[in-house]
Amino acid sequence: MDYYKEKQFLAEVNEQDEIVGKIEKWEAHKKGVLHRGYTALITFEDQLILQHRKHPVFDNVFDFSFSSHQIYKEDKLQDDVIAILDGLGREWGVHAEDVTDDIKFINKIQYKSFDDTSGYYEHEIDYIYAVELGKMPQPNYEFAYGFFTIHKDNIDKLLDPRIQSLLAPWAHKIIAEKK
Repeated sequence: MDYYKEKQFLAEVNEQDEIVGKIEKWEAHKKGVLHRGYTALITFEDQLILQHRKHPVFDNVFDFSFSSHQIYKEDKLQDDVIAILDGLGREWGVHAEDVTDDIKFINKIQYKSFDDTSGYYEHEIDYIYAVELGKMPQPNYEFAYGFFTIHKDNIDKLLDPRIQSLLAPWAHKIIAEKK
């Protein structure tokens, strides 16, 4: 998994989501520094896709399709849509032409969670986006153990405590915000 070994810089932000600098990705996660990230909720034919996440931090949880970070390319922070398209290609093998509608901003949330297994934090202002695809994506197994789908009309079933215990911490916050 060379991607996880790449030196990447994220946008360090304050509580008002103003960029106050850039910080190396693993330093941010080790120290619990507030930074910017995104979650992409992928749908295909009214099915929401949940990724069974394979990652050094919060491994083996279910995520709303996938989550990552806008990274600095030289001294310029990636635009959210470009970051999402990069992530779609990397983690799902889909590209801009597979997206059937504009990538839509839904909301942003802030959370902080500690992963006991890895010893790292996720402390983010997480931008949530909806992505509608024209084909069923296939996970890149370097980033996922697999996936499952749930019909958009059945999302309330994710509130079941037995299922919630399997979800990523930020997924809990997304669900809470939708109530």
